[in-house]
Amino acid sequence: MSWGKTLGSSIGKKIMMSLSGILLILFLAGHVSGNMTLLMGKAEAFNVYAHFMSTNPIVQVIANVFKLFFLAHIFYAIALIMQNKKARGNKAYDQTNKDGTTVSKYMGVLGTVIAVFLVVHLAQYWAVMHELRGTIGTVTYDGVVMKDLYSVVAASYANPIIVGAYVVCMFVLAFHLWHGFASAFQTLGWASKRWTPIISFIGKAYSIIVPVLFGLIPVVMFLRG
Repeated sequence: MSWGKTLGSSIGKKIMMSLSGILLILFLAGHVSGNMTLLMGKAEAFNVYAHFMSTNPIVQVIANVFKLFFLAHIFYAIALIMQNKKARGNKAYDQTNKDGTTVSKYMGVLGTVIAVFLVVHLAQYWAVMHELRGTIGTVTYDGVVMKDLYSVVAASYANPIIVGAYVVCMFVLAFHLWHGFASAFQTLGWASKRWTPIISFIGKAYSIIVPVLFGLIPVVMFLRG
C-alpha cells in the first residue's frame, strides 16, 4: 500500500492525529516553560526569551514544523469527523473510554474552541510581534535592541475580560488533553498492562499542570496590576 493510500485510510488518519497531537503536547510544554518568565515580574526576562525565540534560526525551523503539525491535526480531525458522519449517518462515531465517557462527542467541539482561541491568541500577540497590527516599542539590553513584547502582554492581561476568557479556554484545553493524551498513545499501539497505567497517570497530570500554569500567568499579572 502506498503512503498516500495509508494516510488516506481511517487508521492512517488516526495515526496522523495521534502523532501530531503528541508533538503539540511537547510544544505546549516548551511554550509554557518559556512563558513562565512572565511570572518573574521582570520585563527583561520575557523580552530576552521572546527575542531569542523569534530570531534564532533553529528555533524558527522547529516552530514552522510545529505549525505544520498543528494544521495537520486540524485537517485530520475534520477528515475523521466527516468520514464517521458519512459512514454512520446521524449517529456519531463513538469512541468510549474505559470509564464510559464518550470522548468523540466532545472532542470536536473542544478542539474547535481551542482553534478559535489560538486564532485570537495569534492575532493578539503573533501579529503584533511581527508588526502586522500596528507597531510596538523597543527596549535595549546589553546593547541589543529588541521588541518590548512584555508590555504588549501586560497590557492585554490588564483586561479582566481577556483574562477570564483565557482561563476558561485553559479549562477547555485541560479537558481536551485529559482525553486526548492517553488516546494518542493507545492509537499508536502503546496500550499494555504495563504502560497504560503509567501513560494514563502522566497524561492526567500533564492535562492539569500545563493548563493551570498557562492560566496562572494572566491571573497573576492581572492581580499585580
